[in-house]
Amino acid sequence: MPTATPAHYKNDSPAGFPDVDPGYKHRLFEQVMADHRMPDYIYGCYECGICVAVCPSARFYDFSPRRIAQAVARQDFELVFQQMQEDIWECSQCFSCLRCPRGNNPGGIITVMREVAINEGLATAKQALEGYSRIIYKIMSTGTQVSPDMLQPDAFPDWGPEVKDVSVNLDLWRRALPPETHHTTSTGWSVSERTLIELYLIWMQTGALSMIKDVDEGLHMILEEVMEERLEEEGIEI
Repeated sequence: MPTATPAHYKNDSPAGFPDVDPGYKHRLFEQVMADHRMPDYIYGCYECGICVAVCPSARFYDFSPRRIAQAVARQDFELVFQQMQEDIWECSQCFSCLRCPRGNNPGGIITVMREVAINEGLATAKQALEGYSRIIYKIMSTGTQVSPDMLQPDAFPDWGPEVKDVSVNLDLWRRALPPETHHTTSTGWSVSERTLIELYLIWMQTGALSMIKDVDEGLHMILEEVMEERLEEEGIEI
């Protein structure tokens, strides 16, 4: 079942999500190609297969960074649209594909394609990012991603009995770490208030918050409240 916006469904368009208006597919492709990073990300493909050989995702999924680069280089907007619905969400964004002898950057191309998919509110983008809401909130509210207090026996039973001992004595273990910025359990490390304010302003000015709103409006509302409160305390007006 096609997962693009229903308003763009059409029954007489070509194969590859045939119920989606080809004009809409072409417009998304043009957005991808209009990104200022693209001239540095795609130069043409030798079909040497190095990017596939070093790609971790290619080992576990029917995924090929080479197919991404080829589709964009050929300006195959039908295939690019299909990849925006499926393939790009299987990339681990490790950028091993930068070993390309031609200088292509399939991981970078995928980054751009993902951003367009999110900005357009494609259903697949929302589905792919649904599980990351807690991580996004953690990053944007604390400045760090995974906190030690997340490591609990119920959440990580495969870690064995050691995780229970670590979680029980978590405060002790953290205070034993040399850097004082690590003496915290609610975040990976202590982030200064000034740094958080700077991050908030960057996220606002670059449109990162707007992208989150397209994916999860509830999460966006919470983050906005947290950020506005901190900015107000610092006397900063937006």
